[in-house]
Amino acid sequence: MNFWSYLLRRAVGILFVLIGVSIVTFVISHIVPGDPAAAALGDRARDEQIEAFRTEYGLDRPVVEQYIRYVSGLVRGDMGRSIRTRRPVTQDLGEKLPATIELAIAALLIAIVLGIPAGIWSAIHRNQLPDILVRIFSLVGGSLPIFWLGLLMIGLFYNQLGWLPAGGRIGQFTPPPDRITGMYTVDSFLTGNLTALQSSLHHLILPAFVLGYFSTAVIARMMRSSMLEVLNQDYLRTARAKGLKERAVILRHGFRNALIPTLTIIGITFGSLLSGAVLTETIFSWPGLGGYATSAAIGLDFPAVMGVTLIAGIIFPLSNLFVDLGYAWLDPRIRHG
Repeated sequence: MNFWSYLLRRAVGILFVLIGVSIVTFVISHIVPGDPAAAALGDRARDEQIEAFRTEYGLDRPVVEQYIRYVSGLVRGDMGRSIRTRRPVTQDLGEKLPATIELAIAALLIAIVLGIPAGIWSAIHRNQLPDILVRIFSLVGGSLPIFWLGLLMIGLFYNQLGWLPAGGRIGQFTPPPDRITGMYTVDSFLTGNLTALQSSLHHLILPAFVLGYFSTAVIARMMRSSMLEVLNQDYLRTARAKGLKERAVILRHGFRNALIPTLTIIGITFGSLLSGAVLTETIFSWPGLGGYATSAAIGLDFPAVMGVTLIAGIIFPLSNLFVDLGYAWLDPRIRHG
């Protein structure tokens, strides 16, 4: 089986995952107690208004028929209309998702840039002071609640030092860049808007660090564990015996093989960052997918909840696919098929 057959097989697998996710989410959302029509219209709505609302959104039809209509809309690229915002869910997601992707990518870059070198450094200096410091850093990162760390960072860097803003994606008096991708930093760079680029980066630092700190700790622990295992392998001792410098032995021979299990964690981390940024986005007033999902769940907004769930259902399989492709790049002995 060649590479393209492998991709086709994975695409079919993702399709079945989405079907399963849509069925489970649809059933759960419809057995939750509560009336979405009453929640959307408020307590003062009259019975006839509620019934008209239910008819408009098809909530008066049998659940099976509602699901069939929903799936037929998905085939056409229509996720339905949000009960809360009264707009197409695809339009809402198109506005909210880029902000979450931007935050998740920044957090993942911070986690990779800090976590991988820390893990290598810790493994090389096993049971020495650098190793102890990295292990303490990882322990703290895995233990601190995100909301507490976020409030602590705001109190320090905004209230006390005044170095960084406390929330938002861009300065209050800075117009957003022309929309290309929806990610302010990328759009500012592509359009050459240096003022917006500086402001968006300034606002991105704190939430990205808070979101990425836990992932940094996880990646550092995994990299340390993998590196310790690789350092004891025979081929590294052979490389040293040939007279290679220790730096070349570590980076050219040890790092590449130790990165393979760490790559799995990075893929899982990216999926969790995208779908688990609710607290971070709430603390820093980041207008992304997390706040949208929370509001949709509270308001019993079934189409919006389904849309967010399907996005999460796509993200994790795609992350796993890129991880699998990364295996083949790191180790040529691995072939897909």
